[in-house]
Amino acid sequence: MGFWNKIFGGGEDAELVETVNLTNGVRKAGRAEGRVQGVGFRFFVQSNAKAMGVTGWVKNMSDGSVTMELQGEAEVVERLIAKIKRGNDWIQVTNFTEDNLPVVEGENTFAIRY
Repeated sequence: MGFWNKIFGGGEDAELVETVNLTNGVRKAGRAEGRVQGVGFRFFVQSNAKAMGVTGWVKNMSDGSVTMELQGEAEVVERLIAKIKRGNDWIQVTNFTEDNLPVVEGENTFAIRY
């Protein structure tokens, strides 16, 4: 894997996630707008998701937004969404929308997609 892929992720790179018990599992479709492309946003989401035991994927869209699916314990997914909305010094989310999706049984990775 190249230097930039290690920093920002890329392709269909999927990181194995040590998932939590999904007795209270949810899956959310999210869409982030703002300064979310070219600032390491996908890697930020993937790193935090993996650390929190959340599975799913994140993808840049041609309109400048970033879409994602996040799956895990309801409280953990909500904490991740709050962290995504806060961003960091480079990332600035100005709008975040979310919808509920059915849980995907057996998912154990978080991928950065193109």
